[in-house]
Amino acid sequence: MTNLKRTPLYPLYKELGAKTIDFGGWDLPVQFSSIKEEHEAVRTKAGIFDVSHMGEIVVKGKDSLAFLQKMMTNDLSKLKSGSAQYTAMCYENGGVVDDLLVYKLADEDYLLVVNAANTEKDVKWLSDNAEGNVEIQDVSSDYGLIAIQGPKAEAILQKLVNATDLKEIKLFKFKENVDVNGSKTLISRTGYTGEDGFEIYCSTSNAEKIWEDLISVGTGEGLLPCGLGARDTLRFEATLALYGQELSEHISPLEAGIGFAVKLNKEEDFIGKSALQKQKDAGIPRLIVGIEMIDRGIPRNGYKVFAGDKEIGFVTSGTQSPTLKKNIGLAIINSEYKELGNELTVEIRGKRLKAKVVSTPFYKRAKN
Repeated sequence: MTNLKRTPLYPLYKELGAKTIDFGGWDLPVQFSSIKEEHEAVRTKAGIFDVSHMGEIVVKGKDSLAFLQKMMTNDLSKLKSGSAQYTAMCYENGGVVDDLLVYKLADEDYLLVVNAANTEKDVKWLSDNAEGNVEIQDVSSDYGLIAIQGPKAEAILQKLVNATDLKEIKLFKFKENVDVNGSKTLISRTGYTGEDGFEIYCSTSNAEKIWEDLISVGTGEGLLPCGLGARDTLRFEATLALYGQELSEHISPLEAGIGFAVKLNKEEDFIGKSALQKQKDAGIPRLIVGIEMIDRGIPRNGYKVFAGDKEIGFVTSGTQSPTLKKNIGLAIINSEYKELGNELTVEIRGKRLKAKVVSTPFYKRAKN
């Protein structure tokens, strides 16, 4: 355990009763109280997450937009300063290098927020493909990152933010130099739970104070510290892709259901564009679908999926949904079996158990 990386908030874990695990080389909390309790808090009140392990990469220079247009599947020309965009980076064959958020800080100045385990790979991929006047810098060690998510997230965070009305920060927008009880931050209305909420980017030296301040003003509102376990069940119910499961070098963004972040009609060529265009033109051969178990059993990552005696795919994610109280999963299967209501079987511990194809997302929050 001694070689694991630790976030700036690690010193707080013990006093909060965190159970930690090795997560991609990081010593991170899987839970503080219980996964179900933390999950429920985010769905009904609010939860706070340490996501400081995420990677941050700065790309700047006069050719930064042209370079990022070549690297990203989405169309960054649509991105205005103060806005963020979800996108993917692909290999030439259409497989995914990573999925990420791009924040436009200013013209010629972008912040990329990438999956923790992919940070080094992403920096190398960007550097190996760099063109023109661009500077690429891994600044992950400069940042602490705290997410506050849930219906009460705005009200709780607003208690610490006097000079900024958080209602003015709309979805996928952000504001820099926001004072959070004396700490300068970048606050974005983004998250990975399916709920409303914010992500707070701060200096590593201020992370502990911001966390403790939020706990101080939020506990009475039901705010709970949350770990990776609840983060996974929350994102899964909302059908938000997880790299390494729904997305990988072997699963394209079109197969994974994030085609909304792939702009094949943008003028610029991007890495993987021709492969993805061919895949779309030929008919996407397999797709990720939602499944609900009919028989008793929980579908887990890697379990085989069958139609009759024919193996047609495998489960990418699955659990007993804390919100829906059903055993559900996401599975990548041959497209011909994607129709809602189709009955399939999932091989669980040597037995083939019945399941059916259902619509996704499994959970969608009610709009205020």
